[in-house]
Amino acid sequence: MQNSSFAHHLAVSSLLPRLSVGMPNAVNVGFLAPLSGQAESWGLPGLHGCRIWEDWLNKTGGLLINGRRYPIKIVEFDCDYDAGRAEEGARHLIEQHDIKLLMMLGGDTIARIREYLTQRKVLTSTLLPSDLSPDMPYLIAPSELHPIYNVTGVDWLARTRPELRTVAICSQSDALGLPSLATYRAAFKAANVGIVKEIQYDPHATDAAGIVQPMLDSNPDILCWCTSYTPMVHAMTEYAHAQGFKGQIISCTLDYYDQLVARTSAEFMEGFVFQFPDFDDEKLTDKTFFFNQPKGFFDEYNNRFPGTWTAVSWEYVAILDIWHAAVEKCNSVNPLPVLAAMKQLGHVTHAFGPAHWWGENMFGIDNALVGDWPVVTLKGGKAKIAAFGSIPRWLKRHGGLLKQEMSDLGQLWEQRLQSSGSGTALQARTPELILQK
Repeated sequence: MQNSSFAHHLAVSSLLPRLSVGMPNAVNVGFLAPLSGQAESWGLPGLHGCRIWEDWLNKTGGLLINGRRYPIKIVEFDCDYDAGRAEEGARHLIEQHDIKLLMMLGGDTIARIREYLTQRKVLTSTLLPSDLSPDMPYLIAPSELHPIYNVTGVDWLARTRPELRTVAICSQSDALGLPSLATYRAAFKAANVGIVKEIQYDPHATDAAGIVQPMLDSNPDILCWCTSYTPMVHAMTEYAHAQGFKGQIISCTLDYYDQLVARTSAEFMEGFVFQFPDFDDEKLTDKTFFFNQPKGFFDEYNNRFPGTWTAVSWEYVAILDIWHAAVEKCNSVNPLPVLAAMKQLGHVTHAFGPAHWWGENMFGIDNALVGDWPVVTLKGGKAKIAAFGSIPRWLKRHGGLLKQEMSDLGQLWEQRLQSSGSGTALQARTPELILQK
């Protein structure tokens, strides 16, 4: 949790005598995410990464709590990014498996179980800090700051390609897409890039032509896919290629980019901007973060799960690493002391360097880790980190603009609670009061 990494813990523990193993029952961690469906690439690869972490930790004896070691067990449930399935899965994992941490993708899958998770005091992680609110004090976003890190890609693009002055944007209208749309709006406005076309489409839409052609008709310098699901990112990119688009494309993710390069061309995909590196990138070698051996993890992942590396292959593991350090710091798996241990240091080393807890101004609670984030481009058909952008620096300059765009799309925490019918008792349920229950 401090500057020591999981890899360092492994190296040190391998040199020390094993302490007594605890009870044979494992400490269970729940993995509730889409393992199928259109959001599969943001769930299943993350589970693969967790399996590697689980094996690595258990080979060293497991969690060390009060001088005894306990094996860890990842218990998965496929929610297919469906709210009803997520509710079923949460109850199953909590009531049947006594999980001590629940990892979720977040978004629409959290809305129906917010009160249940809070009442049960379940420490829950999300990849979407836009899920956060003071009404849910046990929900944290310690790994991915989606979609706010997308400002770094736009900022870098505006500085390195100042001749690009207009953009056409599209986004699906759900809890993943709308916060992303708000963020890209703010980022392009901050960069003085004019938005000449904006399309909000149904999350289940499959007609790439119907979305992209109006964007092309606006003659933009840049096409922006926001955080569209992987199948749509591929379909829209291929349509733009087929129509002869020669400009810049930017997207939050570009999972399975090798397939797109093969179906279009390396020349067409050259310079595509997104936010998620391959972990064999030389610019990660000297980064102090949770693995300290990113290439080793990347190589093992690809050996065990070839062809499945995506934006989330490492992100749930990053959450596990921070949780693991907090558990061993406080000698407990109970959510209150673990959450307190996470927060006590104030600054935590996350995937790409030092970060601090943030979010009260935007989400009503400082339960998100914010720091630097990589800007990635395709070079010769391969993902390469172009730069690391500072999210805190951008927020200091343009945080008010981002908050206004979030408000305009109804994505501030109080707006989301009111729209879900949970706002009436909000004033009586401050984080302090909830934590005391």
